Amino acid sequence: MKKFLAIALGILTAIGGFVDIGDIVANAEAGARFGIAHAWVLLVGVIGICAYAEMAGRVTAVSGRPVFDLVRERLGPRVALANLAGSLLVTVLTLGAELGGVGLALQLATSVDYLLWVPVVAFVLWVALWRVKFSVLENVFGVTGLVLIVFVIAFFRLPADYGSLWQQAAHPGPSHGEDWGTYWFFAVALFASALTPYEVFFFSSGAVEERWTTRDLITSRVNVFVGFPLGGLLAFALMLTSAAVFHPLSMSVDTLSQVAMPAAIALGKLGLAAAILGFFAATFGAAMETGLSTGYTVAQYFGWTWGKLRRPRNAARFHTVVMVAILTGVAVLMTSIDPIQLTEYTLVFSAVALPLTYLPILVVANDRGYLGNRVNGRLANTLGVTYLIIVLAAAVAAIPLMIITRMGGG
Repeated sequence: MKKFLAIALGILTAIGGFVDIGDIVANAEAGARFGIAHAWVLLVGVIGICAYAEMAGRVTAVSGRPVFDLVRERLGPRVALANLAGSLLVTVLTLGAELGGVGLALQLATSVDYLLWVPVVAFVLWVALWRVKFSVLENVFGVTGLVLIVFVIAFFRLPADYGSLWQQAAHPGPSHGEDWGTYWFFAVALFASALTPYEVFFFSSGAVEERWTTRDLITSRVNVFVGFPLGGLLAFALMLTSAAVFHPLSMSVDTLSQVAMPAAIALGKLGLAAAILGFFAATFGAAMETGLSTGYTVAQYFGWTWGKLRRPRNAARFHTVVMVAILTGVAVLMTSIDPIQLTEYTLVFSAVALPLTYLPILVVANDRGYLGNRVNGRLANTLGVTYLIIVLAAAVAAIPLMIITRMGGG
């Protein structure tokens, strides 16, 4: 059990990154409209986040300091400020979307409007981040989020045209009635969802919370190479079940209740209950990640005391930033913007901000002053540079594709 819980940080980070509210619907909508023609994007995303998360975990385990702290020291306050501004905007907006996502999951369970749940969810989140130990949060919500495995089980219970699915995966491209612009818009959004900036900052800061040292390098790699592929698998299962149920009918998916339908069709009420529980755990876990990440990055930039390993009164500014971020997220939702639409916008903005996040990590991971002989090897640098080029391409393409396709509406 201890060995299993050792990868809880990676599981929580991966589930929060791959299956938050926007990704839940985005993967399902992609499956409904394109089948599994975007399966390659998930694979590319998993490899990319594994490459950079491994760097971040190694940097922290060796140096004992979070990546963002070293970015400011190594590259200077101006570069770090640009990094902070881009990632913080995306993270706060994503936090608002996740609060709305938890509300939508509770609405699905209770039929009470999600906006009525949002203040309650925000208060519970604040109390949890203020009082509950980091290890408890990561273990409870990381493990509970695994309930989304119900979509893997559901796929094998659903009648599916395996030949057609293989054709979609092997020959990616737009389905009948779709165009290449929309196809690539979804590709960029799904790629950005796999490499959202807060993931590496949360993972790195969480490693400090767990007091990782060089003896924990194996734990770090197990977290990365088990947790993130598992998150990618759950995202792929959402795409697969949607492709099996909705794509043959030429139906679109744009609500959480529709996303849950394949589990309900395959497994009945038990499948529906498991899907709702999984949605709740995944979105609440993502809300915790984004909430903590706002405090981590701001406190690390300004050199404040931070973290849940400190008593709240000894890290008051850190917790104040987290509280302000939660309140900002609630304020955004109270404009009545749809949480799913909000996350779709944040995915586009995230794609634009990706180079500001990943270039500094690559630089720090090659600095012998911090890592000694544990700097990047040839494979890590090859992957790092390759993905940096992909990230730059996604950043350049994101906004034009958003405008041309009207947020994927065609």
